[in-house]
Amino acid sequence: MATRLITLALFTLSVLLLISLSVGVVATATEQPQQRSEAEVRLMYERWLVGNRKKSYNVLLGEEKEKRFKIFKDNLKLIEEHNSVPNQSYHLGLTQFADLTDDEFQDMYLRGKKMDKISGSDIGDRYLYKEGDVLPDEVDWRDKGAVVPVKTQGDCGACWAFSAVGAVEGVNKIATGELISLSEQELIDCDRGVDNFGCLGGQAEFAFEFIIRNGGILGDQVYPYSDNDTAACKRIEMVTARFVTIDGHEGVPQYDEMSLKKAVAHQPISVMVEANNMKLYKSGVFTGPCDNWYGNHNVLVVGYGSSSSGQDYWIVRNSWGSDWGEEGYIRLERNFHNSTGNCAVAVRPVYPVKSNASFALLSANVFKLVCLLLGLVLI
Repeated sequence: MATRLITLALFTLSVLLLISLSVGVVATATEQPQQRSEAEVRLMYERWLVGNRKKSYNVLLGEEKEKRFKIFKDNLKLIEEHNSVPNQSYHLGLTQFADLTDDEFQDMYLRGKKMDKISGSDIGDRYLYKEGDVLPDEVDWRDKGAVVPVKTQGDCGACWAFSAVGAVEGVNKIATGELISLSEQELIDCDRGVDNFGCLGGQAEFAFEFIIRNGGILGDQVYPYSDNDTAACKRIEMVTARFVTIDGHEGVPQYDEMSLKKAVAHQPISVMVEANNMKLYKSGVFTGPCDNWYGNHNVLVVGYGSSSSGQDYWIVRNSWGSDWGEEGYIRLERNFHNSTGNCAVAVRPVYPVKSNASFALLSANVFKLVCLLLGLVLI
């Protein structure tokens, strides 16, 4: 009888041990990247090509397509390894850049000039954070109608133009009550020379300088985007088209996320971030890794908030289209331990100044009406 009880006890322990080991194996498996066959990855690649409209591959040699497939496979492995780590604050995904190496991506899309100080804008004190300042817990200028839908720069490295235009669109809405989508292409074609270089890169603050010298910037319906900088500057008369002016531009006090927070509470702000590792960002609060001292990509901070887990973030509008990230946006970690902000977001924040509505907008009909009224008064 005793022997039978001992045998039963040992059997029970064995079963429990097997169950425990099985659960452990399952748990470990869920934490590991999914192992995919070559055929499965190739099918994913073909579907990705269709979904990302890579129609140019139809005429490429097989060798080039195979090269792109290998890069895609490496990026997929990186994505699955990252996402398999528990408690990640952000996730990666198969973005439109999934067939590019890091060097190719950086060379084509990250062409903001690397600088550690604001070069074209004087540092203003209007947004200098002072002890006792009370700021909203969260701000989102999209909810206030001051942000146009996400645009895409395509294969043109003109992130600087999109960032600058977004900031002007925002401040114009705040000053005049009207949101108008403005022309990045006018900046790309016409703001050429020492500081800005079309699709080869530039700086948002020098774009503000051009807008002031030019007497304003046109709407993108009048001067549409063409995804290149091969055309000459089109001389479209301001008096015959809608346009927007600004009064000046300033820089937010540098290395100070609280001053940046104060600035964003008042208007969308143009910043530079180091975006090397944002290529495959899909969702969540991005924490890096990234260089915290030098930015290489111009974007627009349109708000800030905190996640349900209490993680603070900036709401950043990008210019890589609405299929990238969170419908074209990235949430970037805020209240970073370094004064530069995460990914150098607080190193070079700049913004346009528009003190009043004045005659910021003129259409051909409005202009003619004004001239007619002036003529009647003179008579």
